[in-house]
Amino acid sequence: MPRSIQSTQPPLKFITQRFNPLILQIVRWLLPMVLRFRTRPWLTAGIVGVEAKNVEVLAELYQQFQAGKIRFLLAFRHPEVEDPLCMLYLLSRIVPQVARQKGITLQFLVHSYFLYDRGMTVWAGEWLGWLFSRIGGVPVHRGRRLDRQAIQTARELFANGELPIAVAPEGGTNGHSGIVSPLEPGVAQMGFWCVEDLQKANRTETVIIVPIAIQYRYVEPPWSKLDWLLSKLEADSGLPAIEIDSDGGEEIYYQRLCRLAEYLITEMEDFYRRFYHQDIPKTISTDESATPNQVLIARLHRLLDKALQVAEQYFGVQAQGNFIDRCRRLEEAGWNYIYREDLPDIKALPPFKRGLADWIAEEADLRMRHMRIVESFVAVTATYIQEQPTAERFAETALLVFDMLSRIQDTSLPGRPRLGLRRAQITVGEPISVTERWKNCQGDRNAAKKAVIDLTKDLQVALEKMIA
Repeated sequence: MPRSIQSTQPPLKFITQRFNPLILQIVRWLLPMVLRFRTRPWLTAGIVGVEAKNVEVLAELYQQFQAGKIRFLLAFRHPEVEDPLCMLYLLSRIVPQVARQKGITLQFLVHSYFLYDRGMTVWAGEWLGWLFSRIGGVPVHRGRRLDRQAIQTARELFANGELPIAVAPEGGTNGHSGIVSPLEPGVAQMGFWCVEDLQKANRTETVIIVPIAIQYRYVEPPWSKLDWLLSKLEADSGLPAIEIDSDGGEEIYYQRLCRLAEYLITEMEDFYRRFYHQDIPKTISTDESATPNQVLIARLHRLLDKALQVAEQYFGVQAQGNFIDRCRRLEEAGWNYIYREDLPDIKALPPFKRGLADWIAEEADLRMRHMRIVESFVAVTATYIQEQPTAERFAETALLVFDMLSRIQDTSLPGRPRLGLRRAQITVGEPISVTERWKNCQGDRNAAKKAVIDLTKDLQVALEKMIA
């Protein structure tokens, strides 16, 4: 969560990629400790093992890449903040090990360039930008406007860099190991751009996108920690305590989550109704056959829509697309109010104008909090826990509620409670040839647009199958 902003800031500058193998080697050496122990409040860690399937596919791709036969992009799932660390573990330790076992000769460094959200350096600190730039990171400013410098840098690296490139096509975390958020079309578009760049240079490499799924499992189901977390959430929200049957099993956790959700939604509905003058009826129209849980999710989605409307009305942003699209546009609008490109020298402003600028920045930060709350719940569904009432899914949902309460309480960089030790499971999917698809649409603009849409859909399906 971003720290509270109370004054206007200079524009966020592009952080140039300055890959340094020595820095990378140090990070690789520290990686098991970073995965295991919490080194930052926002990094839950507690990961004691990383397992991977179909790694030989990736090892062979690296061999072909190093031989100059292919260019490829790693399109990885991004449910949690630890995902990049697990990807680094996969490339630095598991892929070389499997390559040796399979007799696959790899001549050079097994690593990748990667895209990351420019906003990470805002809430985590400038040190992160320095570190990421040294280990192959390229910052991208999410939003409606195209970040041309970031895209051009990534495009150049994809076609000509010494390493493959990794991108999270979901564009951000959703907190759910078992749900893939709608993919952004940027990964597919980058694939077609790479084919075009190679064709213009009369090069013959095949361009490939590799889907990679990441999921997390607790070593031991943390039911006792879940009980503690739910009790804390109930107390922090002001929900009256009730006598709980300790022998109720998984069903009692589900009932407590639903009770907590219904209470919080009711409170937030009243909050937006009273203080932001939003029209939120006491009842909601649903199908007669809808279950109480489906009604609750319908109320949640209505509430998320109202929260976004509050921010959109302030920034003058049109409500277009799904919740994720709307959050991206609001983030861009808020940053334009805080990181002022129209004020090249903030320190030179007279006190009056500086005061107005600070006022605008502080209020923009407050308005963006409505969007931050919505971000936590974009993937919540009515059946996620019911389909698989596992400790992981209970924990994921409870931690999202924890995030929301922390944001409302204005806790800077809240440290998520660690519920137990976990293992990461990575699955390497079947490579998708972009070159083959490009041959069927070159020279036809409409066909090219459709090819990007189709590739994005196929990538979504591939990721969803791997986590099913």
